[in-house]
Amino acid sequence: MKTSTRLWLDTALFVVVFLLLQLVTTLVLMAFYPDFTTNATALALSAAASSVLTIIVFAALRWSPFSRSYIRSRPWAVLAWVFVLALGTIVPSEWFTELIGVDLGETEKNLFRQLFSSPWGYVAVGLLVPLAEEMVFRGALLRVLLVLGIRWTASRAVGTKDQLALRAAGKQAIGVWGPIVVSALVFGLIHGNLAQGIHAFFIGLLLGWLYWRTDSIVPGVVFHWVNNSVAYALTRIYPWAEDMTLVELCGGSRMLVGLYVLFSLMLFLPALYQLHLRLRRPSILSD
Repeated sequence: MKTSTRLWLDTALFVVVFLLLQLVTTLVLMAFYPDFTTNATALALSAAASSVLTIIVFAALRWSPFSRSYIRSRPWAVLAWVFVLALGTIVPSEWFTELIGVDLGETEKNLFRQLFSSPWGYVAVGLLVPLAEEMVFRGALLRVLLVLGIRWTASRAVGTKDQLALRAAGKQAIGVWGPIVVSALVFGLIHGNLAQGIHAFFIGLLLGWLYWRTDSIVPGVVFHWVNNSVAYALTRIYPWAEDMTLVELCGGSRMLVGLYVLFSLMLFLPALYQLHLRLRRPSILSD
């Protein structure tokens, strides 16, 4: 079997295994909890158990290689800017989904309402899910897609000199953003609904860029943790506001919504620029 074919099959395998682990965990817990969809403990256990199993499987099989080298480089300033970047995406993303008229369905809202009503829900969604999903969609899926993308781009080069020049340019070639977009699309689709899917797609682009520039899932885990933690905290602090739009939360003032979006962009854009300056240029992925 050609190497490229095997790699494409690997990408499909990663997604299938991820979904199967979630399905099996859900079915097992439904057998113990007849009221599964309205039981906060059962929902939290399902999310936590599937995440733990995912982490174990992807680490044990080295589908998502683990290394301490990035943390040993002490990237604290980078991670601080990732924190700011994540905060700056929340309001603009919500504003955009409302602008195009996309909202969570009542079924999804009820599930999140139950899940977030338990402190164990935060352990699952705030801590375990970010690590599990970054291992799958960046550490495994995007890692392999980047190898495929760079090989494809290299194969289009003419002559040894052109190939060497392309390799020197690294992952900034066209073989980089194709894989990042594909991984972001898959990340959006697995969320199962349009509202979350649109948000996950755009976030996936940022998470993919962070992975490409660092060869590590750590920045993505931090970003993912901030995003999920803010969602959990807002739901717990303002449960009465979960069905309200930004305009309704701002008392009907679109100008106030615009100011919130502007303030968020004042966090997002400087953070993005700082990360562009601070993140090291990625090394070439090995064959």
